Amino acid sequence: MSTDEPMPTDVEPAATVATEPEDPQPEADHPHAGVAAEGFSTPLDDFPGHEASCGEITVKRGGAPTDIKFPISPPAVIGRFDPAVGPVDVDLASLPEGSYVSRKHAKITCDNNVWTLSDMGSSNGTFILRSDFERVDESEIKDGDEFALGNARFVFHVLDVCEPQA
Repeated sequence: MSTDEPMPTDVEPAATVATEPEDPQPEADHPHAGVAAEGFSTPLDDFPGHEASCGEITVKRGGAPTDIKFPISPPAVIGRFDPAVGPVDVDLASLPEGSYVSRKHAKITCDNNVWTLSDMGSSNGTFILRSDFERVDESEIKDGDEFALGNARFVFHVLDVCEPQA
């Protein structure tokens, strides 16, 4: 185009280049460090039926705990987010093991400081490690207990006394 020709009027202006924020967030050492996965949120203290986090589950891989932890605010539904089924309290969809976890796989509750893990009709089962992994429909869990949802393995930890559920 020569300099004598007028500029076309239907041309979009050039895109602006995004600049880095002044305070960039530190990079995580793994994809889940300090970041809530899609579909996962920690319930607010005043959200009906949920209390502040008083437990957590830690992902295990190769027999060893990882630094991937999910807060538990009972009652907490564990599974994979699906718009057709609705949100879950702990979304495992972003984990490699998540493909073996049902959309609403299990629920952790606490009543009078007795914690319970209940299967919610999952396809691949809920297991508690006793002398070996045993499939359960519902089982009491204690601090340090290991459990599996399908092939996803976890260690459960009590962080605080749980309050009565609404």
